[in-house]
Amino acid sequence: MSAPLQTRRLDANRPEDIDDAVRLLRAGRLVAVPTETVYGLAADASNAEAVSRIFIAKQRPANHPLIVHLAGSGQLPRWARDIPDAAWRLAEAFWPGPLTLLLHKADAVPPEVTGGRATIGLRVPAHPVLLRILDRLDGGLAAPSANPHKRLSPTTADQVMSGLNGRIDAVLDGGPCSVGLESTIIDLTGDTPRIVRAGPITRRELEHALGRRVEFPEQHDAAVPGNVAVHYQPQTPLFLFAADALRERLQRLKPDARIAVVHQSDLQIGGLRGIVHHLRMPDDKADYARRLYDTLHVADQAGADAIWMETPPMHEDWRDIHDRLARAASIDSGEWD
Repeated sequence: MSAPLQTRRLDANRPEDIDDAVRLLRAGRLVAVPTETVYGLAADASNAEAVSRIFIAKQRPANHPLIVHLAGSGQLPRWARDIPDAAWRLAEAFWPGPLTLLLHKADAVPPEVTGGRATIGLRVPAHPVLLRILDRLDGGLAAPSANPHKRLSPTTADQVMSGLNGRIDAVLDGGPCSVGLESTIIDLTGDTPRIVRAGPITRRELEHALGRRVEFPEQHDAAVPGNVAVHYQPQTPLFLFAADALRERLQRLKPDARIAVVHQSDLQIGGLRGIVHHLRMPDDKADYARRLYDTLHVADQAGADAIWMETPPMHEDWRDIHDRLARAASIDSGEWD
């Protein structure tokens, strides 16, 4: 039996630690790396054995495709074929940044990366440390979120260590993620572009860049990361309520309850018994997204029996927030306006 891994913690501010991360990745090892969205569990995307280690570490089904991170759009032809003009236009508009393009994969791409499918997700991340690593590797890094399968995505190195310590070779600490939510995925393999995962780049922004309509179906069957009914879950059961319903429940809360509350409205929680933790979320959507996973990580560790969370605004620009919460929650209430 092989000895358990000793996960090293590397500092992105130390050049020698970045050197170590590059050496590990070249050797086919797993390194959790910072991106602007969430921390990714990176492996050399051209190394099938290294990619297979991702699924083992995360305990993720091997038929779930991975996103490949590139140093620049000039590498697209190495990973995709039949690249449409729309891909180049979106790359110019949004890369580096939180947008993943779903394209027809190149023949040389290992099937382990795509879950055996004919498409591949590609993006250029907007994190200076990761871009330097990608430049040095002159290749692609497969990098799903650096967490156990279906659990909360990590936006700090501490959260990575909490979930994957002993399962991966290293985590490169680059500080908190600046965006805090997974990338938008747009499918460019059909006649009409369509969003198949909501994210920070909105439909309005995509349509402006393309000069044409972009579909945004409520449901679809595309095989892309995150498209499972249960995902992004804290270990503590999470329940979503509209503001009035949450206010009413809090007023009826029993003194011996142990509830963590995450809210956006002014609920005047001070003095209520049965609440072990509460935090008010910001009104600004980008700030809300940046803080979402970290807030849920903190609430998950508060010793509560349940997390009660107020549903955010029902606006299309918030669909990525609603998507993550709906998959994370035990109950979701609310309808689109």
